[in-house]
Amino acid sequence: MSRTSSRVTDGGPAAARRPIIVICPHFQPDTAPTGTVMTRIVDELVTLGHAVHVVTALPWYRRHAIEPEWTGSWVRVENTPWGSITRVHPFPGDDKTNLIRRAAGFLAYSMLAGVQGLRAGGWFRKADAVIAMSPPLTLGLTGWIVAKMRRSSLVFNIQDVFPDAAVDTGAISNPLVISAARWLERISYRAADAVTVLSDDLRDNVAAKMAPARRKRVHVIPNFVDTEAIAPADRATSYRAELGLGSGPVVLYAGNVGFSQSLELVLAAASALPEVTFLINGDGAARSTLESAAIGFENVHFAGYIEAHRLGELLATGDIHVVPLKAGLGRVSVPSKTYSILAAARPVVAAIDEATAVPRILEAAGAGISVPPDDAGAFVAALRVLLADPERCAQMGANGRRWVETHASPAAVGLAYDRLLGQL
Repeated sequence: MSRTSSRVTDGGPAAARRPIIVICPHFQPDTAPTGTVMTRIVDELVTLGHAVHVVTALPWYRRHAIEPEWTGSWVRVENTPWGSITRVHPFPGDDKTNLIRRAAGFLAYSMLAGVQGLRAGGWFRKADAVIAMSPPLTLGLTGWIVAKMRRSSLVFNIQDVFPDAAVDTGAISNPLVISAARWLERISYRAADAVTVLSDDLRDNVAAKMAPARRKRVHVIPNFVDTEAIAPADRATSYRAELGLGSGPVVLYAGNVGFSQSLELVLAAASALPEVTFLINGDGAARSTLESAAIGFENVHFAGYIEAHRLGELLATGDIHVVPLKAGLGRVSVPSKTYSILAAARPVVAAIDEATAVPRILEAAGAGISVPPDDAGAFVAALRVLLADPERCAQMGANGRRWVETHASPAAVGLAYDRLLGQL
């Protein structure tokens, strides 16, 4: 059950307004970062008096399979004081590298979610708005159909611009698949009454694919971090002890282990800095390949996703965090994990395209060092600088904490969505 369940009581302000329908791939208790984001957006909308019906997937992110306690039914509905949560089968595949299988799964999930989007809160009843989250891109078309049938506006929330990143990394190379994805992208943007993105870079990317008259529909609403759940903490965490990482410095990467991330840089740094422990915490399509490449590295450790309530503990385990992204992807993907790292008061070394969102945030906050992407020498040099200066690391950590408290609060994001919905 989401934390929002306690925010509004039956018969409260939400009951007097037409509902908002939210269609998203993850929602608490699923541990995906986008699930955390959308859960908190719903939380804030409920606080502002909206009734909300969420349509999402059964929790599956951590194992890439439906969690055992959620199996047994393709559709589960939870009624809440503020609306409802409908969870449907996500049709996950065992092979994360099989893009055709994954696409088929996304399509099947999107169709089932669309049916439930028409049902949530009453079949075909008029709604204030439909908010659909991407990825997967297929939810854009789903959201459009639901919005049309429920006589409401569509807000298309973009967390990552697909297929740009997949094409640039070579994860998608089939011309027919690329063409289909581009078509779906154009249709989704054209159908939306508003498109929300996380940064100016993403706004420019999306707007360039739209007709000039429609570009004003693109709005920047950044993600946020829960500064209550993630706070500065001692580095000597229970998680560090569980993994046997010792008391020395730990350089941490936490998140998706995919083709967009330049995690080869972590192995290069581990080779150059054998006295430092490197922890790669997460999972994804590239993990098996990376683990094979790391054979023989005694100072490189891998761990799977941690429970959501231990995220703050995980972030505190790292003395320095790294955010590497392959060249050319800085403008099509925003590593939202950066906000969480800053909230934990830890410095960042980012290997990302210059003058994109993350380098700008780190510079504005004074919370880290940015180097060119895929440049192992520069990446290692930046780590050496911070590892040699614990006082500078501490100051950067404090700077980052202050910045997120000022600029990345959940309440501000909730108000931004509330204002946008009021304009549609």
